Amino acid sequence: MADITIKGLTFEPFISREEIAKQVERVAAEVKRDCVSENPIFLCVLNGAFMFAADFYRAIDMPKSEITFIRFKSYDGTHSSGEMKQVMGLAENIAGREVIVIEDIVDTGFTALELLKTLEALYPISVKMVSLLYKPDSQKCGKKPDYIGFEIPSKFILGYGLDLDGQARGLSDIYVLKKDN
Repeated sequence: MADITIKGLTFEPFISREEIAKQVERVAAEVKRDCVSENPIFLCVLNGAFMFAADFYRAIDMPKSEITFIRFKSYDGTHSSGEMKQVMGLAENIAGREVIVIEDIVDTGFTALELLKTLEALYPISVKMVSLLYKPDSQKCGKKPDYIGFEIPSKFILGYGLDLDGQARGLSDIYVLKKDN
């Protein structure tokens, strides 16, 4: 893995696709072990979680489960705007269902907290969150995911679904912004 430049910023390798694959398998096994129903509904938070969600959903191997999507936006460039805007809402009825939210990253926790409040008002049996990445030092509201792939420092990252203004989502590895930018 070599450094890459996106929008004039240089990023260095941080987490390889092999490391990601191992954590996806581990987290999927933990979630499957803890599921109380055969047909939970998985809720992928777009756009960033789509790559993780696809790999995770295949790894969990629960044929009676369902997956659906919701979309929020809270980032502008390399910084969170502090405001969560719902771009695409939930179409499915989740009342009486076990819901597992699939996130790419939990940073400040505000998006996660708002999403969980919104979902809990729709009367599911339970709502749990799985996140590939978690930044404990950035946490501002105390919402930690139930399942975590990697705990990482509070640095800007991209790749494997994570982007910089829409670019670099398709990278198979995760990169971190170099200090000398």
